[in-house]
Amino acid sequence: MFGSRIILKKGSKDEAEKPFWISYADLMTSLMVLFLVVMSVTLLAVTQKLDETTKGEKDRENDIKTCLSHIKNTEGDGITVDEANHLINFGTRALFKFGEYLIAPETATQLRAFTRRLLDKTHEPKCRDWLKQIVVEGFTDKRGDYLLNLDLSLNRSHQVMCVLLSKPLADPNALTPHEQKEVRKLFLVGGYSSNSTKETDIDSRRIEFRLEFLARARGDSREESDDSNEELGTCQLGKVKNVRTY
Repeated sequence: MFGSRIILKKGSKDEAEKPFWISYADLMTSLMVLFLVVMSVTLLAVTQKLDETTKGEKDRENDIKTCLSHIKNTEGDGITVDEANHLINFGTRALFKFGEYLIAPETATQLRAFTRRLLDKTHEPKCRDWLKQIVVEGFTDKRGDYLLNLDLSLNRSHQVMCVLLSKPLADPNALTPHEQKEVRKLFLVGGYSSNSTKETDIDSRRIEFRLEFLARARGDSREESDDSNEELGTCQLGKVKNVRTY
């Protein structure tokens, strides 16, 4: 009895601890798997959003190109459309004498005729979706001081609006009241003085139409306003002296 041996099983402590370590390892593995799943979902969402944004920008560019191709069909009588820079150039049709801003009657009727064609193209689906506004830009040559040229360039832009919104007695190209309302909503007067001169002084004294398009990816939108009850009035430019002096 006293000679019997008590035999202790080796490794009983290790066996008791094994379940803890197994559970801890499983927990870490699960957390790692969860982390990888979350990261994969996040990366997928970001990539999908980038793809949608890229596709949206490409669709926008294609739509604008389509719109510009429609507007290019309005070319004629020396008027050209620069699709790359979104500009409408009037060539010799809208050049001014030194220090002047009034538009000759024959040029005025040609300008009205072109604007009517242009307004018709703005109703094309792609133009209707993306065209934001048309800026009438006036330019001068470099002679004279800056502020005087700035005023002159603004007057040249302003004169274009006077031509489009006036009511000539005998001009088959005169805009209808509906077309004039469209001009008031879509056109914007701008003046850029002598900041963009051409090779010669005479070519620098000009007007251009700059086409601006919506950038909906940045939340851009048109500024809609109801001015249908606002009186059109009469142009005031012809009531001031039409010569600049130094």
